[in-house]
Amino acid sequence: MAAANRDVFINCPFDSAYQTFFRGIVFVVIRSGFRARCALEADDASENRYAKICKIIRDCRYGIHDISRTELDSRTGLPRFNMPLELGIFLGAKQFGISIQKAKRCIVFDREKYRYQKYISDISGQDIHSHQAKLELLIEEVASWLRDQSRDPKVPGGRKMATEFAAFQEEMLKICAARSWEPEELTFGDYAELVTTYLTFPR
Repeated sequence: MAAANRDVFINCPFDSAYQTFFRGIVFVVIRSGFRARCALEADDASENRYAKICKIIRDCRYGIHDISRTELDSRTGLPRFNMPLELGIFLGAKQFGISIQKAKRCIVFDREKYRYQKYISDISGQDIHSHQAKLELLIEEVASWLRDQSRDPKVPGGRKMATEFAAFQEEMLKICAARSWEPEELTFGDYAELVTTYLTFPR
């Protein structure tokens, strides 16, 4: 994982309620000149999911973690711990990994800035960011953080990025219609390719 590594591990909910937020994060990552990666990037039943996540985390220098989804599931009555677990793996890789892993950087989100202390107090002292469940604020925070990591003055500000994402969402519907794709059926690979194509050949 060289210093030039621009792979970003995205750790967040993948359900329909969070889909627009997830797609916004992916858009900002690619727009900022980084490579978006997550557990959805390969559908291989022969590979253990935990092992796949560990491999992706090992390969990524950067991480974006949204641990805001902690409420009880209405069906099971249990909380969802996938996001805190993957954050723990990422922090563990930085803490205990070889020197190249110690170069990892991450940003952590919750809905409220100090809410995490009630359910994952072991990371007290971490600089947790609050997106207040607002898409525009999440995009602004991610864009600012990535621009700071890249030191690239060509990366636009968060508000401009949010405007660009809104325009892309409208264009994405047209592209999907032209390809006979349903927007809700897009795989992670499909979506990343659409973003890359759109940014390479802007309308």
